[in-house]
Order: sequence, then structure tokens, then C-alpha cells
Amino acid sequence: MKSAKKIFEEAREEGRSFVLEHEAKDIMSSYGIPIPEYDTAATVDEAVKKASKIGYPVVLKILSKDVLHKSDAGGVKINLKSDDEVREAFDEIMKNAKEYGKKNDTEVDLSRGVFISQFAEMGTEVIVGVTHDPQFGHALMFGLGGIFVEVLKDVTFRLIPLSQTDAREMIGEIKASKILEGVRGQKPRDVDALVDVIMSVSKMVDENPEIRELDCNPTFVYEKGKGALVVDARILIDDEENASH
Repeated sequence: MKSAKKIFEEAREEGRSFVLEHEAKDIMSSYGIPIPEYDTAATVDEAVKKASKIGYPVVLKILSKDVLHKSDAGGVKINLKSDDEVREAFDEIMKNAKEYGKKNDTEVDLSRGVFISQFAEMGTEVIVGVTHDPQFGHALMFGLGGIFVEVLKDVTFRLIPLSQTDAREMIGEIKASKILEGVRGQKPRDVDALVDVIMSVSKMVDENPEIRELDCNPTFVYEKGKGALVVDARILIDDEENASH
């Protein structure tokens, strides 16, 4: 597996200020961050073969340096349950990406094909993110995902690097923390696994200061003892001249 530094270097050589999804997952995997099984496929036949190997249901996403926001380009298909559904989804994603390119007067590079991932079972949705401030450096953000982020803005921040105590305090600070403790007959969530995710993200960013922005959203937290999974990840990077220190 390539190192984070090598991935960032290759992204910059391509003129990208972001890493592709499989690259983000490669970096996260190297830091022990739990993610669904994944692969990439350049052709429809390869997509079927690899989806079958991962095991249905799966998710397919466009893999292109010209598409940062995949959903906007019709480049995401979820909960695919058979070879036929994967074939259909692959063709549709490619067609949508071409249309997206035409609308935006750009030619979308489709040579990389698609990112294939195991379709993760729903858990309690949280967001773990990172922002960079020129004065204070990197800060990690934590909150409940979905409507809690969009509507309630129920999030908390700490400067990186974090301690275990910081991570636990963050989880307890948000207004919706009782949801993680288990309410209305629901079982408590795996807070220990969530602390591990937060600590690993902190370490990853501390060791790779060129990360400018990061979103692990959604991250699913399961019942106590059943772990957590970072389902979607987006990493933006600085160019070499402005790399954050």
C-alpha cells in the first residue's frame, strides 16, 4: 500500500487538491481506521467480479479526478444486490458522468472507472472532521451526523493532537450525547470504538500536516462491542508551497 506522502505527491502531480476515495481509504486503513471492504474497477466486467468478491450488497461510486462531489454528478449507486444491478449501475454512472462533463464544459476522465465498497449496515450516524486555521493549526470536529449537523449544528472542536481524555470529553459535550449512551430502550453505542476513530484521525492529521480539510461523514457507530465504520471520507490537501505546518 502506498504511503500518505506518496499519495499526496501523486495527487499534486495531477493538479488535484483532493485525494480520490480509494486513496483516502488507503490512508485511513494504514492508520487502523475501520472502513468497509473496498476495491476499484476500470471496466464493467471487473466491477462485477470485484463486487461479487466483496459480497453483496455493494455501493458503486464514480472514480475521477474531474468529479469531487459524486452525488451531484449522478455518480453514486447504493445497495446493489446482484451482478446485473452492478452492470446496470456501472453503465448509468459512466453515462451520468459524461452528461455532467458536458453540462460543465469539461471532459470527465472515466479511465479509472468506479470505487466499489461493501454496503455498510446503518448505525448511529456521527461526523468526525478536520479543519485548518492559519493561526491555530488543525482542529478536529465531532458531532452527531445527518440532521444534527445540518440543523442543530451540534458539534464540538479540539486542537490536534488530541489525548484520550479530549476525545471522551468531546463525545460527552454534544447535546445529543445521550443518544450514544442509549435512550428509549436503545442499547448504548460503542463509545470506545468511536474514541479509537477520533484518536486515529488526530494522529493521521498530526503526521500529515498537508491535510487541509477532512470529513469522515457518515461514520456509523454500532452497539457497544460492535465497533464503528467510516463509510465515506473526503480529504483535501494543500499544495506543496502552502503545506500547513
